[in-house]
This record gives sequence, C-alpha cells and structure tokens, in this order.
Amino acid sequence: MPATPSPPAKVPPKLNPVRVPIAEEAIDERTTDFREVLHAYSKEDAVLEAKRCIQCRRPWCVEACPISNDAREYIRLVAVEDFDGAAKVTLRENPLATCLCKVCYRYCEDACVVKKKGVPIAIRHLKRVALDYGRSDLVYVPSKPKDQRVAVVGGGPAGLMAAWELGVRGYSVTVFEAADRLGGLMQTIPAYRMTNADVQTDTARFRDLDVTFVTGEAIGRARSPARLLEEGYRAVFVSIGTSTHRTLEIPGEAKEGVLPALPFLKAVNHGRPPPVGKEIVVIGGGDVAMDSVRTALRLSNGGRVTLVYRRGREEMPADSEEVHGAEEEGIRFRFQRAPVEIVGAGRVEGLVVQEIELGPPDAGGRRSPTPKPGSEETIPCDTVIVAVGQQADLEGFDPELDLRIHRQGWPEGKGSGFETGIPGVFAAGGRSVVYAMGSATQAAEAIDRYLSAQRGEPGTARPDPFGGEGTYHLPVGYTAPIRS
Repeated sequence: MPATPSPPAKVPPKLNPVRVPIAEEAIDERTTDFREVLHAYSKEDAVLEAKRCIQCRRPWCVEACPISNDAREYIRLVAVEDFDGAAKVTLRENPLATCLCKVCYRYCEDACVVKKKGVPIAIRHLKRVALDYGRSDLVYVPSKPKDQRVAVVGGGPAGLMAAWELGVRGYSVTVFEAADRLGGLMQTIPAYRMTNADVQTDTARFRDLDVTFVTGEAIGRARSPARLLEEGYRAVFVSIGTSTHRTLEIPGEAKEGVLPALPFLKAVNHGRPPPVGKEIVVIGGGDVAMDSVRTALRLSNGGRVTLVYRRGREEMPADSEEVHGAEEEGIRFRFQRAPVEIVGAGRVEGLVVQEIELGPPDAGGRRSPTPKPGSEETIPCDTVIVAVGQQADLEGFDPELDLRIHRQGWPEGKGSGFETGIPGVFAAGGRSVVYAMGSATQAAEAIDRYLSAQRGEPGTARPDPFGGEGTYHLPVGYTAPIRS
C-alpha cells in the first residue's frame, strides 16, 4: 500500500524589496504654495503595495505602534480589495487616523521585516488608502453611560485620544482647549502635510459620544485642575503639551525680523502669515525646524532659506522624510554651527555662528558639542526663525500636582498611569502625535480604573467603538511593545 504523501510545506511569501513609488507634487510647483506634496496611491497601486506585506506571524508593525493600530490586518484587507474592512480596522484603534495617515512618524515601518532586505511596506500610506477608498464616515458609539464626568485639559492629540477612550466607555467628557481650534500642536503642521479639515474629519466621528469641546478657554489661570474637581468632575486629564517656545538667550534676539517658530507656523495656518524677507535662517534640527524652513521657502517668493543646526545630519531628530523633502526643495544646511549673536541696526542683518566640534557619544548615544574658538562667521539674513524646542505653559497649575517635566518639555504625572500628586488628576504627553496618543491611552485606562473603583467595579477593556460585541484585544502573535 503506497504511503500517504505528506502535505506540502508552507512556503512563505516571496519578499519583494521594492516599494510601489509614492507620487509627489513637482518640486518647482509645490514650493510656490501650500498644495499637498504627497499624492495618494491609486487603488491598483495600493493593492500591489499591500501584497508586498508578508503577513508576519509576529506583528512587528503593531508592536512598534504606540497605539497598537492593527496595521497587519488593514494591509491584508487592502491586498484583497476590502477597503471598507480596512477603514474599519484602521479607525477601530485610531480615532485620529485622517491626521496620522499624513503625519505619523511611521514607527511601524522602522520595525517592518521587509526593511531588512529593501524598502519597508508603505504602512502609513496604506492607512490613507483605507480611509480614501473605504467607508471612513463611521461614527463612534458609546457604551452604557457611567454617569461620571471627566475633564480633559488640552485639545491636542493626547487630549482627543483620552476623550475618545473615555467617551466610548460611556463617560461624560468635556475637553477644554485654550485655542480657537482643536488639534494642539497639530495646528502648527503646514498645509502641504495636513490641514485643519483633517482634524475636523476625525473629530466629527465623536459626535455620538458624550464628549463636549470647549474652545477658547485656558484651564490653569482662572480654573485650576483642582477647581474642576470641586466643580463636580470626578477626574481630570491634563494634556497641555509644549505650546510655548524656547529662546536662544543670545544678544539681538529681540530685533525686528526674529520670529519664534510655533507662533509663525500657527499664524500661517490661520491665514495670517508674518512677512519674511529674501534671506531667511532657521535655527534648529527638529520637525518644527523642518516645517519652518519649508514654510518660509513657500512664503519667500523665490528667496533663499538656510537651516543652522549645532550637530550633524545624522543627529537631527527631525523625520527623515521631512529632511529629504527640504533638501529636494533647495534648503541649504549648515551643520555643526551654533548661534552666537543676531546683528543688525534695529532689524536683523545677519546671524553670527560658531563652528562646533562633536566629541564622543554620551550615555544617551549623542555626541557632545564643543564650540571651536575663533571660528565665528556671519550668515547674512533679514529673517531669523527660532525653532530650538518647546515647553509647557504651566502658569496657574497647582504645585501640588508634583508634575514631572519630560526633557522634551511636556508635563506628566509621576504615579501609576500618570497620576499626579492630586488624587483624580492625571497628566501625560508625548514627543510625537502618535506617542502622545499612546500615553493618553494609558492615562485613560488608569482613569477608568480609578473611577470604576469608586463605583465598586473593576476597570474594563475598551469596548468595540462601533457598538459591536466584544472588547479590544491585541492581534494574534503580539508579544511585547517595541518602543524607540
């Protein structure tokens, strides 16, 4: 009797290292206005790109995502042309998906296995595909009302994420935002990347949740977080981010023509661009600096823009995609130069910089900068934009909160789940939009446990935000978060 043949061994999909190109607006045209730079994939190209995904048993992309958005699954659905399903999976864990599909730092792509042999899957761009071609006008559904009020201080990505997490659990949430628009620091992102309309598209899905947005009210000065507890809110989440700019502390910084980056970018987005000259220098090496150089170029009407950074290109914290875009657009880079003085008779006429030598890496892996004596030079300019970091505006916030100030400026609670020194008040933030959302998720879960204990109940997992059965769970194969 012949032996029964063994079943054929499973052959993993052949890895394709070449990404389907993402079309971009022509350089000579896009630098004259704020049109969107990156184009969306066509359906056909999207399917081809999604089919490059080898559907790893361990979802490295999900583990690298601060909000654990199931990229592996929405990519699989795009590959089989189920765009509605892909949109639902995308929005299931990500209430700000319209914004993130354009500005996320793509930590998922850094962890993609395909990157080992070539270019990682265009995960962020496939998120956009899901929303562009699938049914993305979904509305979130609250679970049974908890009859407990929560205040969220700050309407940026962390505040919006916390409001969503608590809203779908059935809490009554009020979001207080000091500015006239929601979005926080997302409102400084230039329109060639994303717009306020993207923020509105995302927050429109909150409309059936018991979430109220109050703009134009800055908590901290007239009403402190402790006062909100006295007013009947059972918990408060502080997510004020880093809304104020750091200064250079050098002579000449008060001269006409010196612009702090955050107010500059926000004014441009609000249709009130400050005047800039023809020789513009931006100081800094982060994403705000990248947004500033590319925005200044578009406003300069053919002017020249230079970026000054005290370290080397490899040390720049800015997103590599944005750095590459700035290089393509003709931005000049002066690395290992530190500002010493801004000169001019009343108005800016030049920036004096000093050459920097970089020493061996410190404990954090960054090389320490040391000024080189006698290396000063003057860069002629008529506008200087300062983008050397941000910090939180803590005026009016209770010292009893005992906040930890992260080295990048945002305040957070020191206790479990980011609880502060005042019981019932929590605080968190993050270095990027999606990292802020990830921290807010942890804080919202801690708030739910805190308030559930007051009701004599255990905390619960996030319910299906679309009103279906079951609760949130990590995808099959998930082992541990990957955090860079």
